[in-house]
Amino acid sequence: MDGVKQDIYEVVLKYCRGVDRADMSLVRAAYHEDAMEHHTGFDGTIDDYVGWLEQTIPRYDGMMHIVSNHLSAIDGNRAVAETYGMGVHWMNDRTDPLNFTSGFRQIDRMEKRSGRWAIAERWVVREWSRSDAHRFMPLGDGPRGVRGQEDLIYKSLEWLNS
Repeated sequence: MDGVKQDIYEVVLKYCRGVDRADMSLVRAAYHEDAMEHHTGFDGTIDDYVGWLEQTIPRYDGMMHIVSNHLSAIDGNRAVAETYGMGVHWMNDRTDPLNFTSGFRQIDRMEKRSGRWAIAERWVVREWSRSDAHRFMPLGDGPRGVRGQEDLIYKSLEWLNS
């Protein structure tokens, strides 16, 4: 993958980490300040989207966004990226209908401004969704993901920078 395509792909990956770890500064960094978001349950500015996420994410005990196919078409400082993925959302109440998995595509119009690639406008196209109520199993012993700066990824990044 060339440098520009890698930069664009990493915007998508950092967004996923930000949502899954409830790190709104990382989510916000994926977008330009005047960006627009079109998402199931939301349509508006990035500022309003971050506020919506701050209200929505706590409803779940966890989320995991997994991306796969990623293509980008680049023309100078503008690009269109299409990313396929799945979002898994769960609550400890294993019978709750908010336990669901969804297949999606992110269609991103990205721009490079002041040397930085970020999303100018995003559409999250839901392709399918299914209820996972009653399907979750006990996790067993071992490390657990947590939201915020206490998650292992942030601790590991601190070690890298020390």
